[in-house]
Amino acid sequence: MTATGRFFCADAARVRGDSIAGTAPHGSVWVLIEYRGGWPPNGFDGLDLDPATKARVFSAARAVRARVLLVRRHGRRRTEGPGRWAVLRYENSGAHRQQWGTWSGDEDLAQIVGALDAPGELGCPPVVLVCAHGQHDTCCAVRGRPVGRALSERWPDLVWECTHVGGDRFAANVVVAPDGVYYGGLDAPSSVTAIEEHLADHIHAEHLRGYTDLFPPQQAALAAVLERFGPAGRHDYEIAATSRISNSRWMIRVTGRPPSSRAFDVEVRAHRTAPYQLTCRGPVMSSAVVHRVVSIRTD
Repeated sequence: MTATGRFFCADAARVRGDSIAGTAPHGSVWVLIEYRGGWPPNGFDGLDLDPATKARVFSAARAVRARVLLVRRHGRRRTEGPGRWAVLRYENSGAHRQQWGTWSGDEDLAQIVGALDAPGELGCPPVVLVCAHGQHDTCCAVRGRPVGRALSERWPDLVWECTHVGGDRFAANVVVAPDGVYYGGLDAPSSVTAIEEHLADHIHAEHLRGYTDLFPPQQAALAAVLERFGPAGRHDYEIAATSRISNSRWMIRVTGRPPSSRAFDVEVRAHRTAPYQLTCRGPVMSSAVVHRVVSIRTD
């Protein structure tokens, strides 16, 4: 609680020292829809769009497990002209693909269905998404909008504010897509540093929630390697093997991609926390799963 008695989930998470590593949602496809009106609490699902078009987009996105996000430029309330949409895709090969289009009427959004089946273009600059979805969670606005402002001033063509990306208590949350890298616990100065380093292909463990092509134990293992041995490029390491020892223990083998020959065996254990109020608007107490690295062995 603050001095005024108001609860902020991100403040509470910092006081508790909630672990951030291993908390990125799994996924490799993002659908972005520029929407300049107010964002409903449930984002795209809550928009008053043509039902048939909306259903087609939702069904196509669900078929490839894509996350649909509403986006807008920070501080810009332009109402004229078409909005933009995009399909961003991270492939197992490490290829990053994007396809962009525009929409004026609801029916134009049906183009997204075809784009979800198309490969998309290579070589596009990454997109930096800042969760600023205040109607979903207060902390996303309180902490997200200053970060959106700072990043937009530095990289105006790359940065969009977006709806809920998960992990409200880790606000401010930033996602670089289609790289599939989640950062959390950011403020304006740290966000500029994190994204500057990311764009230089130096990913640090600090503020790293995880890579979305990996599962939570793998994310935690990789973050631990980065924390101990220093920042690395997005594709400098790979998960070579994952062995589940028990319901709550894994052995993860992390190897350097050629020409590096570094290899690490990382033991990860999971446990549930005591029940807490994990979001600003969540009245129900919930526990969270934490993935903790207990050992790292090198060859």
